[in-house]
Amino acid sequence: MALLQAQKAEIIKKIGKSEKNTGSVEVQVALLTKNIAELTEHLKIHTKDFQGRRGLLMMVGKRKRLLAYLKKENLEGYRALVKQLKIRG
Repeated sequence: MALLQAQKAEIIKKIGKSEKNTGSVEVQVALLTKNIAELTEHLKIHTKDFQGRRGLLMMVGKRKRLLAYLKKENLEGYRALVKQLKIRG
């Protein structure tokens, strides 16, 4: 269920503009989005995985807080990220 190292590196390079930029808000949101998508697919099959569901809700909450921070600090960056990741209609 966890992201493979190659998948993480690809996301970091694409969103973070370099391999070293792993801690930026944009990269964290992108990694959480990928994890959320994979866990959502897992929970469609395993409906009684309540610990997985709890983890999913925690990830969604963390992503929401990070997006709120990004929106407050850098509105244009927020809009670009939301459009690029195709989250929030």
